[in-house]
Amino acid sequence: MTTDRHHRLQVIVAFALVYVFWGSTYLAIGIADDEHLPPAVMCALRFLIAGPLMLAACAALGRSIRISLNEAIRLATIGCLLLVAANGGLAWAEQWVPTGLAALIVAVTPIWFMVLETFVFRGDRLSRRGLIGLALGIAGIAILFWPKFADRTTLGTMQLVGSFTLLLSSMSWAIGSVLSRKWQMKVDPLTATGWEMSFAAIGNTVVALATGQQHRIVLTSRALMAVLYLVVFGSWVGYTAYIWLLKHVSTHKVATYAYVNPIVAVFLGWLVLHERFDGYIFAGSVVIIAAVALVTTAKVHRREPGEQAVGLPELESEV
Repeated sequence: MTTDRHHRLQVIVAFALVYVFWGSTYLAIGIADDEHLPPAVMCALRFLIAGPLMLAACAALGRSIRISLNEAIRLATIGCLLLVAANGGLAWAEQWVPTGLAALIVAVTPIWFMVLETFVFRGDRLSRRGLIGLALGIAGIAILFWPKFADRTTLGTMQLVGSFTLLLSSMSWAIGSVLSRKWQMKVDPLTATGWEMSFAAIGNTVVALATGQQHRIVLTSRALMAVLYLVVFGSWVGYTAYIWLLKHVSTHKVATYAYVNPIVAVFLGWLVLHERFDGYIFAGSVVIIAAVALVTTAKVHRREPGEQAVGLPELESEV
């Protein structure tokens, strides 16, 4: 019983880290973009610092950082899907798409999770309660950003391109996350995270060189502070907690971060950038919190002989 309670506490803390710190990364990425630090360069710097240092820390703590060729291929694939295609796409899109709208678009990630798990990988299926929670979350996001849609200002071409890129990025994130859960490897989670970020650093460097972004580098103290924030809180803290959650909790429940992050992004916009906090934001936040409560407490049905519904405690002790 004590072990289960301790494990449940770990899950709660991990969710809190992902909810809060990843919500703040929208602001940090936006600041770096505003300082004219090219997106692929920013991502390459971020993971070039975060990845090797995490591997060094793992080695210093006595954790094995050796991986087989097969594990390297899988970790590189996951790292590129999550941190090059998805994260890099987000950083690129935020050059034209406001951080709040970016958070709204990325909030479709749980839908991608549900489609992949249910129809592609034939894995876990949410109960009706969970599906209602997903729908309610989308409704909450719509309420949260309704004033933006009600404003009939026409989006520019690059904003439309950026918005479409965010949809593809969220799909890439979902694919990488599902593969991370499906590919059970005998690699320590922290070590796996370090390797994924290191491979992502290489991938983002290739993108930066291929697109000539190295010629547009502008390093300011504000941009460097944003990158360091992303290294510590976005990569070391948030990403590590996310990878750990994928091994212990259903992907449907992990995906609820996409509903909470916009709330954090809106709050930081109000606090740091003095953006307006109105009734739509309050109502949307309440609906989103209710949606997260529904999804995280929903039962998950597995496609196995003698199929039965299992709750969060069983899922947590799975690995």
